[in-house]
Amino acid sequence: MIKWWKILSAFIILYTLVWGMLNPVPHLDILNETIRNVYFHVPIWFAMIFQMGLSVVYAIQQLSKNNLQLDLKSNQAAQVGLFFSFPGLLTGSMWAKFTWGTWWTFQDPKLNGVAIAILIYLAYFILRSSIDDELKRARISSVYNIFAFVMMFVFIMILPRLTDSLHPGNGGNPAFGKYDLDSNMRMVFYPAVIGWVLLSLWILDIKTRLAQLTQKYDEA
Repeated sequence: MIKWWKILSAFIILYTLVWGMLNPVPHLDILNETIRNVYFHVPIWFAMIFQMGLSVVYAIQQLSKNNLQLDLKSNQAAQVGLFFSFPGLLTGSMWAKFTWGTWWTFQDPKLNGVAIAILIYLAYFILRSSIDDELKRARISSVYNIFAFVMMFVFIMILPRLTDSLHPGNGGNPAFGKYDLDSNMRMVFYPAVIGWVLLSLWILDIKTRLAQLTQKYDEA
């Protein structure tokens, strides 16, 4: 049975895909029509951060309750978060090409921070795969998960605000909402954030149930 929030997720994303291309946007120098990417690039990152945060919540619960099902959910949420990081990078690189003139620049601390955060989480999955004992794997990976989330927050949310950055809202640059996210864009942007977060929960629900079924099959 499809829950109401799954239908809402599909409806909102369809709405943002269609109206995001049709509604009027501010005509700004350099950005021009590429500003529409804010409907996709930023909400996808919201979904990624939400899933990584959910993963660390499950990890903390696992450490307190020593429940392997919580470790399973934590792992699945981290996988979904990592999955969303790749379209986030892709949309960001496309945006950079048309506005900064390059697919990637090492002069931007936020881009570098994102790359480091992804490597940190890839190490999390490598760590998990290297430990055979389930209880030991759950404890160690939960501790590492907390470390990974804190480091991700530092690299993509704190450091870019303290140094020069090309990203809006970082390094002294004004955020979109301060100068060009007008009322027409807000009608799409805020629903897009909700829609992509709900989609990430939908994917997590499917992955968790598949992982639980696989676990029961292996035990049988």
